[in-house]
Amino acid sequence: MGVEATPPITLVVTGPIARADVPELCAALDRLLAAPEQAAAPVECDLTGVVRPGLTVVEALARLSLTVRRAGRGPLRLRGVPPELRALLDLVGLADPAGITDAP
Repeated sequence: MGVEATPPITLVVTGPIARADVPELCAALDRLLAAPEQAAAPVECDLTGVVRPGLTVVEALARLSLTVRRAGRGPLRLRGVPPELRALLDLVGLADPAGITDAP
C-alpha cells in the first residue's frame, strides 16, 4: 500500500484588489478546481502579495470560500495573511464561519 500526499491548489493573490477583480479571481479559482488531476487537492489562497487589504479583499475571500465550498473542497486555507486583514476577518466574523482557515 502506498500513501501519496496531494499538493494543494494555490491561488496567489497580489497587489491591490478592486471590486471589479473579484469575479475574475473566482473564475481563476474555478479553472484551477476543474483540473481533473486536482480532484482531491486542498485549496489555499496565498495573500503574501496583497497591498492595502481592506473590505474588498474580505469580500473576495468570502466569495472564494463559497466557490471552494460549492466545489465540495472546503475550507479555503489562507497563507501569508497580513495582520490588518486577519483583524478584518476576525472583526466581520469570517475567519471560521466562512470556511476560511490558516494553512499549515
